[in-house]
Amino acid sequence: MVLRPPGLGVLTGRRLAVWGDPIDHSISPRVHAAAYRVLGLDWEYGRERVDEASFAARLAALGERWRGLSLTMPLKGVAFAAAETRDRSAELTGAVNTLLLEPGGPRGFNTDVGGIVRALAEEGVAAAARARIVGAGATATSALVALWSIGAREVEVVARRTEAVTPLRGLGERLGVTVTAAGFDAPRLDPVDLTVATLPGGATVTDAAAAALAASGGPLLDVVYGHWPTVLSQAWERAGATAWTGAGMLLHQAVLQVRVFTQGDPAAVLPAEDDVVAAMRSALVGD
Repeated sequence: MVLRPPGLGVLTGRRLAVWGDPIDHSISPRVHAAAYRVLGLDWEYGRERVDEASFAARLAALGERWRGLSLTMPLKGVAFAAAETRDRSAELTGAVNTLLLEPGGPRGFNTDVGGIVRALAEEGVAAAARARIVGAGATATSALVALWSIGAREVEVVARRTEAVTPLRGLGERLGVTVTAAGFDAPRLDPVDLTVATLPGGATVTDAAAAALAASGGPLLDVVYGHWPTVLSQAWERAGATAWTGAGMLLHQAVLQVRVFTQGDPAAVLPAEDDVVAAMRSALVGD
């Protein structure tokens, strides 16, 4: 199969990679390779340790053999700054996790937002009026935009430092979402339709705090994948509630990246996309 998507005829590069620090744990090469096999593309997707200080020089040194990059922590902010153009999700969040390396300069995308939305939809969650985000780090911004896109207009952010919620409150004002802050020691949490946890794997949460969140949180999407089960997912299980791993988000943000790398548009459906997704899902779980 040969793809000749509109507007990408000038791109001849076949090299791709995921950059970040640390990066040894990343399974993106395996997942992306599965997609390109189905699509009949002889592309190379690698994995390289790159930190913020070296990012600009490494990016500038890439030659015409390179087609694009996936970016993980801590590079989403510097990738945003490096992009000549950005999609709406990137502009709203200030984060880029995908760079398409075009002759006129890199185009930046944030597929984490769509990855969250698609993962929730796959679990039957297409709407939520009131939601909660646990954690106020970089991923929380993508979670807020994703929740807004499925109809949430009230979002509570639970954070260790409530002042860390200030940027999210500002983004909420731009979106028309009322963002409130709560600490992990909040004596009472009002019920919400859905919780998205954005804490890193291994984050410390007391059993009491986890139980309070589970009791009022609706179903849980925990973006963690490799450190499962998490303290929060175990609390949801004890409460008899539903908790989903971050595997769905990881899969679907990667599908959107493949769309970008092959067609220049995260909204452009792939040829035989069902087969591509099935192969990527199998690679994700190691089958």
